[in-house]
Amino acid sequence: MTIEIKAPTFPESVQDGTVATWHKQPGEAVSRDELIVDIETDKVVLEVVAPADGTLVQILKNQGDVVLSNEVIALFAAGAVAASALAAAPTATTAAAPAAEPLVNPAAKKIAAEKGIDVASIAGSGKDGRITKEDVLAAEKTAPAKAAAPAAPVPAPMPVMAGEGFRIEKRVPMTRLRTRIAERLLQASQTTAMLTTFNEVNMGPVMELRNKYKDQFEKVHKGTRLGFMSFFVKAAVESLRRIPAVNASIDGNDIVYHGYQDIGVAVSTEKGLVVPVLRNAETMGLADIENNIRNFGLRARDGKLGIDEITGGTFTITNGGVFGSLMSTPILNPPQAAILGMHKIQERPMAVKGKVEVLPMMYLALSYDHRLIDGKEAVQFLVSVKDLIEDPARILLDI
Repeated sequence: MTIEIKAPTFPESVQDGTVATWHKQPGEAVSRDELIVDIETDKVVLEVVAPADGTLVQILKNQGDVVLSNEVIALFAAGAVAASALAAAPTATTAAAPAAEPLVNPAAKKIAAEKGIDVASIAGSGKDGRITKEDVLAAEKTAPAKAAAPAAPVPAPMPVMAGEGFRIEKRVPMTRLRTRIAERLLQASQTTAMLTTFNEVNMGPVMELRNKYKDQFEKVHKGTRLGFMSFFVKAAVESLRRIPAVNASIDGNDIVYHGYQDIGVAVSTEKGLVVPVLRNAETMGLADIENNIRNFGLRARDGKLGIDEITGGTFTITNGGVFGSLMSTPILNPPQAAILGMHKIQERPMAVKGKVEVLPMMYLALSYDHRLIDGKEAVQFLVSVKDLIEDPARILLDI
């Protein structure tokens, strides 16, 4: 029995997708629920799995092709009939596969392009049949004279010789996710009145508290490690309650004040930055926050986050400090009105009660939309986060 493999049903906010990677090729045996292909949208990568045990018969949409919701992308033969179905089905992908490109030295390829010589017609004398410069020059001498010189072909991108080495360039298309990220960042810079205010926070109290209780915390919460991000999420939630404008957004000519705190936590992946959202973060404890953030990070790297998990949010926190950033100006995540940037913890000499002490300090940055948030509110919010982090007992006492 032949089964049609279809693209997933995309949400209303996603128009189409792109075939990213085929994990199976025609003729390969596949087990039920085994990954067959990845479909990349402008938000997440969706996985298509095998509906049953059988064989992939034919690929109808190749890598890089655009597909619509529920569009047929392959044919699949289930059960014992898989082998016979494979033999009977037209394997368009296999038939259309081009012959293997011959191995050509860069210098030989350059000369062949200049002389208009087809390297496929040359027998290589180098190692593993590689075509050398001498092979191309010999082929030019033996080639019959042409009645008219053909138009010079446009050479493919290749290394450009400079001195004794090469200046290598590689051109690859943007992924849909990277393209979407670029569009949103450009939109944020062009459509908001974005400003950034800075402050610095003494991380000593939180570090001391963490070092004192981290082993007990991990034991009680079954392997959950106590990190710094959960403290900042709790501090941000409390500060958003105090300064509601920072948790608001603009919708046309209206200001929408959210009575809940959905905190987005920026996660870096190989394909780009994604921002999964902690829904109702005001109801979460430190262990719940740490568990969710860890889970988001693991699934983001595997491309398994759902679209509903990375949409929405009323406020975002990003931590450039994990990569060594000392200070930066984070860009807004529209339609949110503000984003908090954490940075590297670095020991610095600080004046404390007339004495110089070396303290573990972190710069904090709050970028905000000045159309909605005044400078006074932005500074008050950042000072509130600073005060709560420097005296974490205030988070528990709600003061």
